[in-house]
Amino acid sequence: MKSKHFSNRMIMVVSFMLGLLWLMPFYLMVVNSLKTKKDIFTNTLGLPNPFTGSNYPDAMQQLDFIKSLVNSLLITLVSVVVIIIFSSMAAYALARTKRRISGIIFLVFAAAMLIPFQSVMIPLVSIFGKVHMLNRIGIVFMYLGFGSSLSIFLYHGSLKSIPVAMDEAARMDGCNRWQTFWYIIFPMLKPITVTVAILNSIWIWNDYLLPSLVINAPNTQTIPLKMFFFFGEYTKQWNLALAGLAISIIPIIIFYFFMQKQIMKGMTQGSVK
Repeated sequence: MKSKHFSNRMIMVVSFMLGLLWLMPFYLMVVNSLKTKKDIFTNTLGLPNPFTGSNYPDAMQQLDFIKSLVNSLLITLVSVVVIIIFSSMAAYALARTKRRISGIIFLVFAAAMLIPFQSVMIPLVSIFGKVHMLNRIGIVFMYLGFGSSLSIFLYHGSLKSIPVAMDEAARMDGCNRWQTFWYIIFPMLKPITVTVAILNSIWIWNDYLLPSLVINAPNTQTIPLKMFFFFGEYTKQWNLALAGLAISIIPIIIFYFFMQKQIMKGMTQGSVK
């Protein structure tokens, strides 16, 4: 009993230390966003002295925050919805079609997760430039292509746990395949849909490289692109950058906390057959 009690206490201590380690970047971001530029370098870990609240309005002004926030929300929301719709339908077709070609296509999608974006970004941008798709519509198609592999993998695993008898019963009641999927199967995929939405939202919201190649017009730039202007060739405005970063992560954190109840359930369903 003593050994078990000691083991539990050690687990709690280690968990607490890991929690503090995980929270340290957030502490540094918030604390230093309330300091002057000089104070950040002279007292990085300490509390603000003096307290500076002007960094936040200055950062919002330089970010053109409302416009860049709308651009980020629009691109993220549309991209995630498109990924969910097409990935769920593709996974359903692959899971329910008992042919060799279905397994091969699924393996191709799974293998595509290993392809780094940097290896295809130059030909991708070149092709989309030739068809005049280097805009917000084009970047949604690109996110669909890069986000589909993981999403199909998760949906496919979750669909394996739904018996085919559900489809057969729906068809006996007069549903066609489209109705069977959207009215019977898709609602049962809610946990994995939430997981797919969270993973892709965090990725797209924080992405810098792809938007920097595709949407360079000032009126279409997202928050990560605007953040770049805090870092010039001769000076770096760390106080404003940290304040802007603190503001920019608020929407995605709110979304995450509203959806977190479904995460573990969805990941479990999507990772096993």
